[in-house]
Amino acid sequence: MTTAQRTIDAQRSPTHRPTWRTALVLAVALGLGGSLAACGPDNSGDLPSSASPSNTSSSSTSSASPSASSTASTTEATPSSAPSSAPVTPSGQTPVLCPAASLKGSLDDTGGGAAGHIYMTLSVTNTSAADCILDGYPGVSMVSAGSTEAIGAPADRDPAAPSNGPITLAPGQSAGATLRYTQAGNYQNCQRVQAESLLVYPPSAYDSLEIAHPLTACSNADIKLLTIGAFMP
Repeated sequence: MTTAQRTIDAQRSPTHRPTWRTALVLAVALGLGGSLAACGPDNSGDLPSSASPSNTSSSSTSSASPSASSTASTTEATPSSAPSSAPVTPSGQTPVLCPAASLKGSLDDTGGGAAGHIYMTLSVTNTSAADCILDGYPGVSMVSAGSTEAIGAPADRDPAAPSNGPITLAPGQSAGATLRYTQAGNYQNCQRVQAESLLVYPPSAYDSLEIAHPLTACSNADIKLLTIGAFMP
C-alpha cells in the first residue's frame, strides 16, 4: 500500500468523522444563537423615562409649538399696550386745579370806589378743553410790563370775602374775585412807581398770567395797596 492510499484511508477512518460532525453542530448552534439574539424583543422601550433624560428633554423642546408660544406672548402683552390706544374721556377724569396756562384774565374797574379806594373785578376764563378747579384766593401783585418782579407788597387776602368751596370751571366758563386798590396818594411816604400790569397767580398754581392795567404803586414793602377776595362763580 502506497503512502497516498494510507493517507486517504486515514481520512476515511471513523476516528475523523465525529470531529466533522462536532464542528458542524457547533457552527449551526452559533449561527442560530446569533439569529435569535438579533430577532429577540427590544427591551429599550421598557426602560423608565428617567433612564434617558437627554431624549426626554429634546423631545419636549421639539414638541413645543413656536406659534403657540408667540401667541401666548402676544396675549400677555395686550393688556399693557391697550391703555395707550384706548380713548381718554374727559368725563372720566377728575378735574385738576386750574393753572395759569389754562386761563385768560381781565380786570373790570367800573365797580366804583369810596374814600380813596377803587373796587375792581378780577375775572378768569377757562380757555382749555377740560374742566378745572379754582379753590381759594389768587395771588396778585403790581408789576412792570413783561416782568414777574412785584412792585411793593402783594395783595392781602380779604377775610370778608372767603372761599365758599371749590369752583369747577367748564371750558369757556369764568369766575371772579373782588380786588380793592387803595390809591397811592393816601400815603405821604409812598415811593411812587408806575406799574403797568397785574400779575395773577391762580390758587395753588406756580405759573402766572399778566393783565395789562396801569396803576400807581408804592415800592415801600410796608404799604399795602391791594386787597383780594376769593374766587366766586
